[in-house]
Amino acid sequence: MPQYEVLQVEARTGIVEATLPVTGIQYGESLNKAGTATVGIPLDAADPETLQPGRSALVVTRDGDPVWGGMLWTTTADLAAGTLTLNASGWHSYYSACYLGGWVPMTSGRLPGKWLGYTGKKDQALLITDWLTFANDNGGIDTDVSQIYTRGIIRSRQWGFAEFKNIAEAINELADEDSGFDFRYDTYWRSKTRIGNRFRYNSRLQRTFPTLTHRSNADVTQVAYDGSKLASRAWAFGADMGTGLKPFASSLNSLDTPTLTSVVTYADLKSVADLIPKAAALGAVGRQVIAIPTLTLYPSVFDPDAYFPGAHGTVNVDSGYVRLLEEFVITERRVDVDVNGTETASLSLASKEVFVSGDPS
Repeated sequence: MPQYEVLQVEARTGIVEATLPVTGIQYGESLNKAGTATVGIPLDAADPETLQPGRSALVVTRDGDPVWGGMLWTTTADLAAGTLTLNASGWHSYYSACYLGGWVPMTSGRLPGKWLGYTGKKDQALLITDWLTFANDNGGIDTDVSQIYTRGIIRSRQWGFAEFKNIAEAINELADEDSGFDFRYDTYWRSKTRIGNRFRYNSRLQRTFPTLTHRSNADVTQVAYDGSKLASRAWAFGADMGTGLKPFASSLNSLDTPTLTSVVTYADLKSVADLIPKAAALGAVGRQVIAIPTLTLYPSVFDPDAYFPGAHGTVNVDSGYVRLLEEFVITERRVDVDVNGTETASLSLASKEVFVSGDPS
């Protein structure tokens, strides 16, 4: 049975401040999202001077290796039960509270200064590096950007002060485009007493997982079918240019359905070139009904390195209405660890077709 621990970490420096005695752990990773963790500890086990929402981070280790890390945002004390519940979100959640810009002091001495926005046209990787480095240089969580590599995909972004763009949203929008990417934050030991977090990304569908068969190595507990995003034609509109007109791009699908139209407005994009990959991504999602299985892995099957959000593989189910023998992508992984240390791993998946680029450019 693997040994789990939860570390209390100072978010700004990564310094480990305590190992917390736990009554239960639940943690999860979501594809291109922050993921969450909930940890229960005895009420008298933490120091309120150091364990504080916004100041602290939590890191879950499995046999000494970090498998989850993120910001502590809320705590709930149950005085009757004598327990404290800690609720954390992955490192990406920090960047929802971190905004792009640059402070420029005024030379006259009469005004305090002004914030600038961001303007850049460059490789996706260099945009992300710019944004995370800006946060690191302005009191951030010291995210390691050394593993971000260029892919030859050029994108442009321009935000003024009034748009006040947060970094998490900027990264998510870049990832969700056609020719987008999967990203995550690795939590690692920077030294014997210090934790680090590192931004990692790769082209979609780079990882695989072994075939999962219902009642052989997994229990498929539910399958949902979602046709709400089907689109015969997908339209992506941009910002109002002040004349009542907006730039736009569109994508077509041939469907065996009545005509269905999908329309999304991206109010901070100002050119057709920026909207083309948005429309292509909407079209890719709208090609087919999305099957969404949820399953629980058998205890001997779970391997944190094999079943990771973004990995794809075959799911095999033949049970009445549900007949699946196709490839799916893991969109979420959840692990529950009880007071005895027993772990249960569950996966949520979506049809691989949703993640296949609609345009190779």
